[in-house]
Amino acid sequence: MQNRIISSVCRFTVLIAIACASAFAQSTGPSSQTSLGNLVAAVQKRSKSIENTSGMRQGYQSFTAAFRLSPHDVSYSDYVLVRLFYEATRDAGFWNLHWAITNQPPNSDRIWQQWHAVQQPSVTQQTATAECDELSALYAFLVRRAGVHGVGLLWPYPNHTVAAWVLRPSGKPEVRVIVPTSQIFLDVNDSFGTRKFNAYKQKTIFEYSRRDAPDGYEFSEPLFDFFLSQIDKYGGATDSTLQQLRYLREGVFLKYWTPKQAAADAIRRRNDLHSGTAEDVAAFENFASDMRSAPSMSH
Repeated sequence: MQNRIISSVCRFTVLIAIACASAFAQSTGPSSQTSLGNLVAAVQKRSKSIENTSGMRQGYQSFTAAFRLSPHDVSYSDYVLVRLFYEATRDAGFWNLHWAITNQPPNSDRIWQQWHAVQQPSVTQQTATAECDELSALYAFLVRRAGVHGVGLLWPYPNHTVAAWVLRPSGKPEVRVIVPTSQIFLDVNDSFGTRKFNAYKQKTIFEYSRRDAPDGYEFSEPLFDFFLSQIDKYGGATDSTLQQLRYLREGVFLKYWTPKQAAADAIRRRNDLHSGTAEDVAAFENFASDMRSAPSMSH
């Protein structure tokens, strides 16, 4: 009798899981103006204008110098997309993802499920919560979907995951670039391309080829617009400015300080720039303005 009850419960659980998965698939199937496919296309289009910003050009110059790469070794357009998605999807980046222990598998499925429920995003709250392996998988998936190859997952420690971009310059050794989608085990000076982890500890870095969400996945219109507006506000800023804003944003998420305090700090940092780029000045001002007038987020 007990075995029959357990069997019935198991069958019921499986049926519920299948029903939920089917409902999610149906809700993300049809293409629309706010689909994943259209979001990626919009990011690709914006990346072309961001190629001309001071922050992106400075970042590329620092990157190629640090890894001793020539312009022939790595496409500037690829770099722009790789860096843009990094700043968007990292912990407390400008798409407002936030790190927490979740014990989920190393894919981004749960992030897509959370995003599906966001109807009114707020600059003061996270759009989704995920662990380091989930964030890294999301990043790798989006970069590959945008047409850049060679990004996979790297485990510098058994309990930590980052993304890694593998470059194979003609006639030169393989170059591995660490893409830390969280600041775990890192300090304020560690960002894109950090050498804090051994990028060659893993024998092989396999390109992330899992399709975590279909092109027809639909965002709510406010979330879709939020993602693009955040790119417009911050995509052209320098590495230093984006790192500072990441810490300010994280402090608001964790309630270490209020949005108004974060806004005041952003203005102080803007004033300290002196000879900063126009994109950096605008980034600090946009952040401060948003923090002062931020609406709440509802699901």
